[in-house]
Amino acid sequence: LVRRNYSHGQFTTPKSHKARKVDLNQELRAELLSWRDKLTLRAFEQGQEEIPEFVFPSKAGGPLDGTNVYHRYFRPCLEAAGLRPITFHALRHSFASQLIQNGASLLYVKEQLGHSSIQVTADIYGHLLPSANISWVDSLSTKTSPQQSATPAQLPRSRQVVDLEQVIEKNGAGEGNRTPDLRFTKPLPRSGKHPWGRRRISCSPF
Repeated sequence: LVRRNYSHGQFTTPKSHKARKVDLNQELRAELLSWRDKLTLRAFEQGQEEIPEFVFPSKAGGPLDGTNVYHRYFRPCLEAAGLRPITFHALRHSFASQLIQNGASLLYVKEQLGHSSIQVTADIYGHLLPSANISWVDSLSTKTSPQQSATPAQLPRSRQVVDLEQVIEKNGAGEGNRTPDLRFTKPLPRSGKHPWGRRRISCSPF
């Protein structure tokens, strides 16, 4: 629970002027619990009844000086690991960047960093979000069945002929037809035969 900020030798409130919760992974939590046990044992050995107020106290029991920690401990650690020199603040950016690359949402990153708005988070880390992923478009076809298609497939030609014959059968002339349609009932011409021996059908245009 982040409630205070230590800057320029003074304790102040966080930038947002309100406390916020920062999650710890299991590995870091285990290390901090182990370190607390060591501090507790050291305090009892020195005759103190309470453990130090700070997680990482100086030899005098007060807060550590950031400049001394950087030059005496942090910078040598970077050199030993073969890493280029970076600041403590760069670790904050690494934390946020790795969260996003592992799939964390901008809203979660915003809460962990304590930004005043998600727009600040998006401006700084928005370029790390995955984009232009065609799989999102491809997934639409797998979730839509052929019956749900907005444009049904064209029927085979043989099926079209059968359907047309059914339309003529249902709407053409005949006894008891409920909806006679003269477009299909115009009498056949008496003269002129089809070359194949069948009479031509003359129908009025649709």
